[in-house]
Amino acid sequence: MNYFSSQFKLGILGGGQLGKMLLTETRKFDIYTCVLDPSDEAPSKIACNEFTKGDLMDYDTVFNFGKNVDVLTIEIENVNVNALEALEKKGIKVFPSSQTLRTIQNKATQKLFYVDHNIPTADFVRFAYVSEIEDAIDNGGLQLPFVWKAAQFGYDGNGVKVVRSKADLKDLQDGECIAETMVPFKNELAVIVSRNSNGDVKTYPVVEMEFHPEANQVEYVICPARINFNVAKKAQETALKVSEAFNHVGLLAVEMFQTQDDEILVNEVAPRPHNSGHHTIESGYTSQFEQHLRAILNLPLGKTDYKVAGVMVNLVGAEGYSGDVIYEHIEDIMAMEGVTPHIYGKKQTRPFRKMGHVTIVNEDLNSARKIAEDVKNLIKVISQ
Repeated sequence: MNYFSSQFKLGILGGGQLGKMLLTETRKFDIYTCVLDPSDEAPSKIACNEFTKGDLMDYDTVFNFGKNVDVLTIEIENVNVNALEALEKKGIKVFPSSQTLRTIQNKATQKLFYVDHNIPTADFVRFAYVSEIEDAIDNGGLQLPFVWKAAQFGYDGNGVKVVRSKADLKDLQDGECIAETMVPFKNELAVIVSRNSNGDVKTYPVVEMEFHPEANQVEYVICPARINFNVAKKAQETALKVSEAFNHVGLLAVEMFQTQDDEILVNEVAPRPHNSGHHTIESGYTSQFEQHLRAILNLPLGKTDYKVAGVMVNLVGAEGYSGDVIYEHIEDIMAMEGVTPHIYGKKQTRPFRKMGHVTIVNEDLNSARKIAEDVKNLIKVISQ
C-alpha cells in the first residue's frame, strides 16, 4: 500500500502529547491523519489533517471514527475495546489489537497474563472491592506493606498507592484492584520493543527511570541504564518474551524492576509510544514515534541504537499553581548545551500535570545527568 502523499488515512485514538509527537513523524512522511479526542484543546489538534471531538470510551463514536480510516492506532489505552473488535471484523487494521488492549487495560488481567506465560512478575492478590483488602489483612492472607493498584483507568501515578497501614485504605477508590508485594528493587528499568506484521523485531537500549517519591511519576529517564551487561541482556530478553507472548504489533514499552539479586520482574506494559522513549527524538537514530509508524504500517524497522547518551526530565506543573501556564527560566535552560525542551501544548497547568519534557544529550552520561538536575532545579512550570 502507498502510505505517502496518498489517499491512505491513519486514525489515532487520543490527541494528547504522544499523539502530537507521533504527528511530527506523519508530517515528515506526508501521511494523512485523523485524530479523535474528547477535548477541543487537545495538543494534537493543530498537527493532524482531520480532528474529531468525541468520547474515546463510547462505542458508536469510536466505531464511526474508525470505519473511515485504513489503519487505527492509539496513544492512550482507555478506549472502547468492543468498538475496536468490531472494526477488526470489518477489515480495519487496528494496532495494538483489541485482544492485546483488552488484556493490558485491566491490571489484574495483565498480571494474570504474565503468570500464564511464565513471565516473572511481583506476587499479587486480586480483589473485586477495596473492602475485601481489610479482611485479607486481618486473616493473614495479605501482608503489609503492599502496593495497591486500581485495575482500570490509572495513569501517571494515579490509581497507585503504597499501603503501609490499614489507615491508608480509607482514601482508595472502590472497585476491582490488585495488591502487589512490594519489591525491594535496585532500579526501575524499561525496554521498548518494536514489531511489525512481518514479525521483524527490534529493541531499544535499556533505560533507567528515577521516580518522584510523592507524585509517583518518572522524574528522569537515563539512557543507557547504568547497569552491567548481564542485567541489560536479561532485561532485553524479558521484554522480548513479553512482546512475543502478546504477539504485539507496534511499540510495547515494558517497565521492569531490577531486584537486589539482579533478577528482572515485569511491572507493567504500555502498547504505544511511552515516556521512557522520549529521549530517542534527540539521542537515537530512529525516534520511538517514527518506529511506531514503521511498525504499524509494516515498513522496515529503523536502527534503535543511541547516537549519544540522553537524559529526559519531565516538566510537570509545580505544586500550588493552577491556571494559564508560564514556563519560568526556559530561556536559561535553552542556553545550556545539548538541552531541548518539548512543550506539549496544554494551556492550563495544575500540580503534577505533565506539561512537557526536556531532553539533555551529551557524549558523557554523567555530564548529561548533572545538566538534567540543573535543568530540573531551574525551570518552573507555574501559572499567571
